[in-house]
Amino acid sequence: MLKVNEILRVKGDVLYTITPDATVAQAIQIMSEQDIGSLVVLEHGELVGMLTFREIMRCLNHKKDIHSATVRSIMDDHPVSVTPNTEATEVQRLMLELHARYVPVIDGPTLLGVISFYDMARALLEMEQFENNMLKAYIKHWPDDKTEADE
Repeated sequence: MLKVNEILRVKGDVLYTITPDATVAQAIQIMSEQDIGSLVVLEHGELVGMLTFREIMRCLNHKKDIHSATVRSIMDDHPVSVTPNTEATEVQRLMLELHARYVPVIDGPTLLGVISFYDMARALLEMEQFENNMLKAYIKHWPDDKTEADE
């Protein structure tokens, strides 16, 4: 079964972070420049929240001043997280059930990365293609019953 650590290995270890005291405008600038949909919010090296476009949209909808509003004031301070050994099907369930597009991966106190909905879709598609190719190869080399019976 596909596990989170395998998805992270393929995805790579690039992680974009921000502090909770940064402004929402700074977060928007980073997300725009890096073409990403989330930032991990770290304080003193520990995960304290996640900031996604969802929280930014809510901020804008409430007409907050993005230049004075802090990341802390709008971030999700209790993001759902998974471990490296979590199975992909469980991540899928959590993402769908909780409407989470980005899920931090934590091993004890260590943040290893973030799995996005896109990462999950890509990993599952690649796994499906691999299994499909394996089945096709197996069928192509199917043992001939007649040949085995004659031996």
